[in-house]
Amino acid sequence: MTVVILILVVIFLLGLGYGAGAWFILRRRLVVKGKESIKQASDGKTLPFHWSYIMLPLAILLLSIILSAYFYHLLSAEAAYHFKFDGTPDRWLSREIIMFWGLTPQFLVVLMAGAITWGMTKLGILFRQTGSTLIKPERILLLMGNMVALLQIVLCFAMVDIFSYNSYQAHIMPMWLFLVIILGLATIGLGLLLAFIFLKAKRQLISQPKD
Repeated sequence: MTVVILILVVIFLLGLGYGAGAWFILRRRLVVKGKESIKQASDGKTLPFHWSYIMLPLAILLLSIILSAYFYHLLSAEAAYHFKFDGTPDRWLSREIIMFWGLTPQFLVVLMAGAITWGMTKLGILFRQTGSTLIKPERILLLMGNMVALLQIVLCFAMVDIFSYNSYQAHIMPMWLFLVIILGLATIGLGLLLAFIFLKAKRQLISQPKD
């Protein structure tokens, strides 16, 4: 539980950093374009919701359901779900409870991603711009909705590792190693994306004609 909370906090902070950067860029763009653009941006239109905004969370949820259905009959009535540092089990639950706690967080994450992106489409007025843009609002929503898949990947790995041990008496890899790999890749990816956005914003702001 502590590990899951830690991952959730890290992902939230990374997402908050990206959101703040995107908001700053779009806000700066509106200021540069002047009052006329702001008036045009406030035309009352909203962005349509697309399922692609939560494509990865849905895909991982579907994969988790398929894996759960496959492993269900391979598990004994009582299955280990908690392990010591050396990988040996020290706590057990019924397989039905393990399935429930393995899939419920996945459903909640998908609902959270859908609620966030749907809510942001209703605030599309904040992103609507005319002419050239630094970044399309649809891409922001695409990233925001699919970014929560990082948490799902961790949850799915933990669930499959439990299934693997109880079915074949073997762990896939240490949980801490998997977390280091995922967080490292996520940090690098988001860092490169932020750098690209800010560089693009800087170039376009410099190229703006001065009155």
